[in-house]
Amino acid sequence: MPTALLTAPATHVPLVIAHRGASGHRPEHTLAGYELAARMGADFLEPDLVSTADGVLVARHEPMIGATTDVAAHPEFADRRTVRTVDGFTVEDWFADDFTLAELRTLRAVERLPLLRQGNTVYDGLFPVPTLDEILELRARLSVELGREIGVYPETKSPTYFAGRGLPCEPALVAALRAHGLDRADSPVFVQSFETANLRALHEEIPVRLIQLLDDVGAPTDLVAAGDPRTFADLTRPAELGAIARYAAGIGPAKELVIPPGGEPTPLVADAHAAGLLVHVFTFRNENSFLPAGMRRAGREADHGDVFVEYRAFLAAGVDGVFSDYPDTAVAAFSL
Repeated sequence: MPTALLTAPATHVPLVIAHRGASGHRPEHTLAGYELAARMGADFLEPDLVSTADGVLVARHEPMIGATTDVAAHPEFADRRTVRTVDGFTVEDWFADDFTLAELRTLRAVERLPLLRQGNTVYDGLFPVPTLDEILELRARLSVELGREIGVYPETKSPTYFAGRGLPCEPALVAALRAHGLDRADSPVFVQSFETANLRALHEEIPVRLIQLLDDVGAPTDLVAAGDPRTFADLTRPAELGAIARYAAGIGPAKELVIPPGGEPTPLVADAHAAGLLVHVFTFRNENSFLPAGMRRAGREADHGDVFVEYRAFLAAGVDGVFSDYPDTAVAAFSL
């Protein structure tokens, strides 16, 4: 990567979206992680939302909770482990929608990537699973305390799965945003999804900004279920971006769709901007294991690499925001 990318002055400053909180520093989706992210300078806090059995939205990485809570250490819930199909994959695990909120409150968060983030494991067992309402209350409190608006960037996880379970997350999300006065077009809110139908429905329901997530493999689950052959790659084409712009304010592409490892930037940012769409890219992480080969430093997979080079490359590519597990690093990268 040219040295100039490290020193060229920024012509714009992308939003820093705290991916599941400051998840490089605390177990993901905890109030402690969200608060730390805001204090580190993040513009938006990103909770992934799933539903409990009694219809309460809580923040977890996915419907399965085995990797992010201590549920396996609770013999009273051993019989809740089961097999389900989520987003086209058959999974054996414990599922959030088999627990009431009161039951989930007896569990505690654990680090999802303990081999890469051993330092985070010291916090295992300390923090409960937060509700969306608690996150929105935290956002409001920190906005006042820090003297700047902290935004919220919820993702409705696996909408087809939860709708099939009779627990769609979107109505509860809309109700929560309205209850907290975050239901205007200029609210500090983005709502994101890898599926398309739920975003189209939300566009008719509430005027907050929506983001169509685009993975670098596969296809939206709702399109697959409907027999629609389009893949995520298809949705990056200019005509499809124009269609997305009719219901969304932007796209959230995987990094590889913007700058392939070892390659040059693709036309995606320019094409999206031409369609009037923002581009918020996921996910930036400091560890060698998540960096392109040329940006890794000698050492273990868990050691940190030349992540500032990566940030500056995406800054030069013109992205409007980044999802980062290390919001402090992202803030620093865009301040150099």
